[in-house]
Amino acid sequence: MYLISSREMLKRAQQGGYAVPAFNIHNLETVQVVVETASELGSPVILAGTPGTFDYAGTDYLISICKEAAQKHTIPLVLHLDHHEDISDIKTKVERGVRSVMIDGSHYSFEQNIDIVRHVVQHSNRFDASVEAELGRLGGQEDDLIVDSADALLTDPASAAEFVRRTGIDSLAVAIGTAHGLYKSEPKLDFDRMAQIREVVDIPLVLHGASGIPEEMVQRCITLGACKVNVGTELKIAFADAVKHYFAEHPEANDPRKYIVPGKQAMKQVVIDKIRMCGSEGKI
Repeated sequence: MYLISSREMLKRAQQGGYAVPAFNIHNLETVQVVVETASELGSPVILAGTPGTFDYAGTDYLISICKEAAQKHTIPLVLHLDHHEDISDIKTKVERGVRSVMIDGSHYSFEQNIDIVRHVVQHSNRFDASVEAELGRLGGQEDDLIVDSADALLTDPASAAEFVRRTGIDSLAVAIGTAHGLYKSEPKLDFDRMAQIREVVDIPLVLHGASGIPEEMVQRCITLGACKVNVGTELKIAFADAVKHYFAEHPEANDPRKYIVPGKQAMKQVVIDKIRMCGSEGKI
């Protein structure tokens, strides 16, 4: 198989009443974990890379690794630009083979956000690349971007309908009380707001900041229209904790082929849990 856009994948999820999990990946090992596990469970999956991830791994390296994973496991794979802001950078990555874009103009005014997103949509359509955009702002931290909870804004349903109509995006990330990173207190999600958005927006909705949200809350969001669920922090914590534990028990260790293995195993369990939470198992 090969790298594809998320357009049809999310439409199928919308029709089937489940969500496609989008896992943040960083390197060869994290790609291996996500794709191998998705293949075993027969789940569609999205590999999400922030600008920091592409800078770290190298765009061409990351695209090549993901293409190889798609061919090896013969499953459709989406490599997704997560929270990208630089239009020139987005264009370059799409032209190199990425077919799924999340352009984040949420920190601009409504009209500026529309102009930026529409520009990205026009370019991406030339390469059959899908585009996700965000209206409203999530609190927390994504890469180097930190949004104080006081600055977080929830998505207005009426504005969402206009935003979708004027931009031509394929999916909309909504702000209903989720946050990037882990939650310092019990998350409070505005389910009524999400239901109102669903009534006026017919494209797939995206739930960002799902790490740490109770499973039943995520599944309720899925019933209300979330077709893509982003998970990142929980993967990193599971991987890091397992590697730390390995070094605590083997202080003399120096072979990454050995100490990375428990990290991959711990991450795999998180991937399994999130695929089943999203109801995407067996949906390829």
